[in-house]
Amino acid sequence: MLARLQNSIAAVALVLALPLVVVALILGTTARPAGAQDGPQPPPVPEVTMPPAPAPATSVADSSPASDGTGPVVTIAPVAGPGTAGDRGAAGDGSINIDIGTPGDGPSQSVLLIVGLAVLSLAPSLVLMLSSFTRIVIVLSLTRNALGLQGIPPNQVLVGLALFLSLFVMSPTLNEVNDQALQPYMNGAITQEVAYDRASAPMHAFMLSQTRSSELDLMIGASGDDRPANPDDIPMSTVIPAFLLSELKTAFIMGFVIFIPFLIIDIVVAAVLMSLGMMMLPPVFVSLPFKLLLFVMVGGWSLIVQTLLASF
Repeated sequence: MLARLQNSIAAVALVLALPLVVVALILGTTARPAGAQDGPQPPPVPEVTMPPAPAPATSVADSSPASDGTGPVVTIAPVAGPGTAGDRGAAGDGSINIDIGTPGDGPSQSVLLIVGLAVLSLAPSLVLMLSSFTRIVIVLSLTRNALGLQGIPPNQVLVGLALFLSLFVMSPTLNEVNDQALQPYMNGAITQEVAYDRASAPMHAFMLSQTRSSELDLMIGASGDDRPANPDDIPMSTVIPAFLLSELKTAFIMGFVIFIPFLIIDIVVAAVLMSLGMMMLPPVFVSLPFKLLLFVMVGGWSLIVQTLLASF
């Protein structure tokens, strides 16, 4: 009995002492300084102070004329800061020279390169708008359709033939542009504005000679301006669309004339097949060899090219 009482007292004492132990542990943890760790502490890392960065170097532009007389030269060179002369080496390292040329000596190579790239990027549009390429390529395409051929000759062949025929037709105008505008500008005899005026005059005259009066009156009326007494005073913004409309009309008229003999062959072949009772046979199978034979015997491509050249 006594032993059981002693065990009960010990259990009660243990239950009462357990909360005290927990409170003591919590207080001990809170009292430790922040960042304290158990075990040996590593040695402190020494603080390294970086020197302030030097001020960025400025640049100086020198536009003094070149010593060889080729035109003004723009020089952009960095200004050496304190303590950098030995690191950069000789004076002039890192400089950029841009030769812009002078009107008396002609444009520089940089300007010519920029102008050449601009012309190459606009070349397809210039060929379509300012030359005879549109009329020629449309007539050649209509001739292929009149023969009943879908992909022969290929588009590359037709476009190449149209391009070289356009160069042949435009050669007098291009030679005049080269003699009056391009070469004097390359030699430095004229400025860019004068070169543009001299180059646009032959192109303006060529387009006016190939433009119908109806299309020209249409574009002048659409612009809201009065028709100038001198055709040379009509602006290029009016002449170019009128020239394109006139080229389309001329090309379609020539294509209609080319279609007539081939249409007659198709009608005759269809009538013969109908009279023979061969209604299930497509007429194009029979008419195509006859159209090719006729086209080759009369020298069709030569006649088409001759007609195109004579139309200009």
